[in-house]
Amino acid sequence: MKLIGSSTSPYVRRIRLLLGGSDYEFASLDIYGADRDELRRNNPALKIPMLIDDEQSIYDSRVIARYLSQKMGFADLSWAQENQLTLIDAANDSMVTIALSKKSGLATDSDIMFYGLQHERIERSIDALSAMAAEGAFDEWHYPSICLYCLVDWAEMRGLFDFSGHAPLLELKQRFKDKPSVAETDPRQAG
Repeated sequence: MKLIGSSTSPYVRRIRLLLGGSDYEFASLDIYGADRDELRRNNPALKIPMLIDDEQSIYDSRVIARYLSQKMGFADLSWAQENQLTLIDAANDSMVTIALSKKSGLATDSDIMFYGLQHERIERSIDALSAMAAEGAFDEWHYPSICLYCLVDWAEMRGLFDFSGHAPLLELKQRFKDKPSVAETDPRQAG
């Protein structure tokens, strides 16, 4: 198996954490620079991560996770966990939109309708996830908690969200930060 992505992407990191101690090759690309052509050759959607397993190419972290779960015999996600992933992905997608817009020199103020909608989606999703975390939904290390950990850590690293009002999410980060696989995939260590 070969996983293609960027060492700083929260979507790639979640798959790396899901793979844990599995035998796979990881190809870290500079997707906005020199490695853009490799991304174009491997994924017409231009998304990361992507997984190549034998002759099978799988695009998108959610689809890759489902593929790996079936291949490796992981437990199916419950509908509640699927909804958790939808909230995590909604916040993450909106944060990526804001980060790329800022990198492109665009104003991302909430008074611009498009960005106002992104900020609203982030706030509402994070509020809901924080409430779920307070109820224990992410106490165990499973795929939704992996995804939430990656979101919180990445958003803090990029300065995209202030989690100080969301103690359950900071507690989740604290609880899992010392796992060896978490340290090995820390985006701050990316070359």
